[in-house]
Amino acid sequence: MVSNAATSPSLAPGPAPTGDAKGEIRDKALADGFDAIGFAPAQVTAQARQHLHDFVAAGYHGDMGWMARNIERRGDMAELWPAARSAIVLGLNYGPKEDPLTLLDHSERGNISVYARNRDYHDLFKKRLKALARWLAERFDAEVKIFVDTAPVMEKHLAQRAGLGWQGKHTNLVSRDFGSWLFLGEILTTMELAPDTAGEDSCGSCRQCLSICPTQAFPAPYKLDARRCISYLTIEHKGHIDRDLRPLMGNRIYGCDDCLAVCPWNKFAQATPEPGFLPRVELTAPRLADLAGLDDTAFRAVFAGSPIKRTGRDRFVRNVLIALGNCGDPDQAKAIAPLLSDPSPLVRAMAVWALSRLLPGAAFQRLRQGNRAGEEDPWVQREWDGPA
Repeated sequence: MVSNAATSPSLAPGPAPTGDAKGEIRDKALADGFDAIGFAPAQVTAQARQHLHDFVAAGYHGDMGWMARNIERRGDMAELWPAARSAIVLGLNYGPKEDPLTLLDHSERGNISVYARNRDYHDLFKKRLKALARWLAERFDAEVKIFVDTAPVMEKHLAQRAGLGWQGKHTNLVSRDFGSWLFLGEILTTMELAPDTAGEDSCGSCRQCLSICPTQAFPAPYKLDARRCISYLTIEHKGHIDRDLRPLMGNRIYGCDDCLAVCPWNKFAQATPEPGFLPRVELTAPRLADLAGLDDTAFRAVFAGSPIKRTGRDRFVRNVLIALGNCGDPDQAKAIAPLLSDPSPLVRAMAVWALSRLLPGAAFQRLRQGNRAGEEDPWVQREWDGPA
């Protein structure tokens, strides 16, 4: 979101700072706990702007309508803040200690993306950005605004222009020092700061991130079709997930780290020492059966302070039921059956699908006979009736 961390009396850009302002800002940022910092013009290149338009025109953004609505502001920073002259791009390392893909072998457990296993990083990042921006405004008498992910800023593009790394074939930022494990945030300012040398693409001929994608969400290198991306499906997508994609999701119940985790540049990464990013035990490998039983109150309690809370109970339990349907263990059916009468049709539909995968045909048909006639939601009816 956008926040005015500090302001000066006028929106007009001030004079270029004297002395080694960049060096002073860099030293302050690193002393304040940021792991990476770079400087870029507060501009989006024509090539990046065209890439964004092509992405939306192809429908790859799915039902993330805010991308289409904000496309002009996202593609032109002058639309966002005309007075901005420089972007200070900052990174926080959230590298995991263990390989996150090992959890994929434990089908009775839920696999949560590394970034969501503790506090919501937006809160920590925003607090640290605000402190740095306030210091910068007071020290240099400059206008500043901060951005953390949710504002219409092409942050990965700016990060590459600022020299923090490059956008890899998986479309995420790759850093020589932190691999694919950097959170990004920005301070836009009226200060005129010399840009750093832009990051240079060093992916070479490697295709590991493309090849590992369970749902083949990359139509080409550097292009992502979010409609097939498990991160999008489990976090952003509000409705029913296509039947052909569900078996490919495995036990991934919130996000997907596959394309990030296999990046060869991760060999240079360090595990994060940031306490707020270290995994909470209960979010590292939770039992799917326990998560399926969460009502709204329990869901809010378990995920207080976590980004998962924003998804809402119904969508999250939808994801959990898909994972249960993929676990291959008929004993898990007893955790699913009570959800056939859940108030949410999204949950009921996935309970039906999961049971159809785990139960013998005769047992499932007995359940169908007892539940199908009283079901009024067309989506749930279709799940009872099976594939067309």
